[in-house]
Amino acid sequence: MSDRLNGLVAMVTGASSGIGEATALALAEQGATVVLLARRRDRIEALAARIGTDRALTVEADVSDREAVEAAVERVVGATGRLDVLVNNAGTGVIGPVQGADVAQWETMVAVDLLGVLYCTHAALPHLLAAAAGERAVADVVTISSVAGRVAKPNFGVYAATKHGVGAFSESLRAELAGRQVRVGLVEPGVVHTELTAGSFPSDVPSLHAGDVADAVTYMVTRPPHAAVNEILIRPSAQER
Repeated sequence: MSDRLNGLVAMVTGASSGIGEATALALAEQGATVVLLARRRDRIEALAARIGTDRALTVEADVSDREAVEAAVERVVGATGRLDVLVNNAGTGVIGPVQGADVAQWETMVAVDLLGVLYCTHAALPHLLAAAAGERAVADVVTISSVAGRVAKPNFGVYAATKHGVGAFSESLRAELAGRQVRVGLVEPGVVHTELTAGSFPSDVPSLHAGDVADAVTYMVTRPPHAAVNEILIRPSAQER
């Protein structure tokens, strides 16, 4: 185990599977105490047992519920005394044409993929600023976006809209916090093999593994304080766009 994040606390949303699970494991491997936030308590408790319950804290919450998010962050800081890294990973997605779409599914995507990022970041920011003013002299917000946040393709309309939104939010926040040592990063994967994509793409479509995205997050948050990696675009090598 590396100790590059030893003594730090990292919260990962959507930690019950896929990219969130892989990221929590990767940050724990770097020495961080990880906060596993998700709706599926059984999954995050099992993950905490794998990591070690002395270095993992489970929080059952829905990121689209602002009050629940605020309470979760306060609980974490109350228990650990700090928050150094926030990974906004929780997300959902429905692919299909605009015509005839279920608008309720759009509302869920906006609530989770966009508002969830806003709520978590807003609640965590005072604590990240406090951590950045401490001995390590840096803190991090990393949001998992998508290549859809760069290129809007047919049938990805609302999903792409949410990802373009978090990209704009991240860049605005980065500029707002410049000089205050809270780094803001965006990871934009192509197709990743997870529960979320299992029914959306044929099995022969080139895809990344969740660990590939976790590696990108880990790279971002382990840079020295003077260096900020603000954006990583990562596609399967055979993905065209």
